[in-house]
Amino acid sequence: MCMFLSPDFTRSLSITTPDQMIEKAKGETAYLPCKFTLSPEDQGPLDIEWLLSPADNQKVDQVIILYSGDKIYDDYYQDLKGRVHFTSNDLKSGDASINVTNLQLSDIGTYQCKVKKAPGVGNKKIQLTVLVKPSGTRCYVDGSEEIGSDFKLKCEPKEGSLPLQYQWQKLSNSQKLPASLLAEMTSPVISVKNATTEYSGTYSCTVTNRVGSDQCLLRLDVVPPSNRAGTIAGAVVGILLALVLIGFIVFCCRKKRREEKYEKEVHHDIREDVPPPKSRTSTARSYIGSNHSSLGSMSPSNMEGYSKTQYNQVPSEDFERTPQSPTLPPAKFKYAYKTDGITVV
Repeated sequence: MCMFLSPDFTRSLSITTPDQMIEKAKGETAYLPCKFTLSPEDQGPLDIEWLLSPADNQKVDQVIILYSGDKIYDDYYQDLKGRVHFTSNDLKSGDASINVTNLQLSDIGTYQCKVKKAPGVGNKKIQLTVLVKPSGTRCYVDGSEEIGSDFKLKCEPKEGSLPLQYQWQKLSNSQKLPASLLAEMTSPVISVKNATTEYSGTYSCTVTNRVGSDQCLLRLDVVPPSNRAGTIAGAVVGILLALVLIGFIVFCCRKKRREEKYEKEVHHDIREDVPPPKSRTSTARSYIGSNHSSLGSMSPSNMEGYSKTQYNQVPSEDFERTPQSPTLPPAKFKYAYKTDGITVV
């Protein structure tokens, strides 16, 4: 009997995990697998090393975690410090996989797993892509929601990695949607032409990418056109009335100021510039005084007749209205004439 013995081929260390690409959302945890097998010839110390080649080609490769001499070193790369860990507690069992927690956009790049146990050496690469889920999505109407008008329904996420897919849905009376509107239900913008009341209702918009989705709601009410002419006329009338009121107030204020200024000027002129008017008493006294002077220069022969005539010419009204001065004594007349050589007073 012939026996065929197959040769005993010894295999060196090998990594069984294939190269792959992984996509994860920002803030999530990425599991990067790296499993290996050893051969009996691999007798050296076990060393495991993970490196990151950043997406920015100008940055050099960075060691992010290392196992050597039965110890773990995970503080090589400051950007991943505290966020990268081995998944197995026994790395010698053949599992060198890691977890990267709280993913950030800066974590995008190529990760390489290197396993060495002399004389065996193996390595595998994993491409990690960090995407941003759609979030903060806003639905709104761009235009006037009136019958016969044109407007747009817009769906805009605040953030989200491309490519993004959109899906509109009318949650009420969807069977009444025009065919032209149905054709745009996968677009971020729906254009409505010559709107009618059948467009009214509640709409939802769902935004999706490879790592997540977000949704917003919109209430659309198509109403009859407003009376724009009446509104404009009312606004114009209101503005005119306001201007008239302001003008009236300004006029009253200026008029009041002019009156106050005039009163002050008149009062000042009377007090300082204008002498007091002459009274009738002064006039009468002047009149009497002049007569006294005339009488004093006349002779006794004609004094009697003249004095009667002159006093009768003074208006009685003046004497009645003139108050008698307490300091003025009544006038006394002295007459001097000569008779037989004797002067008689």
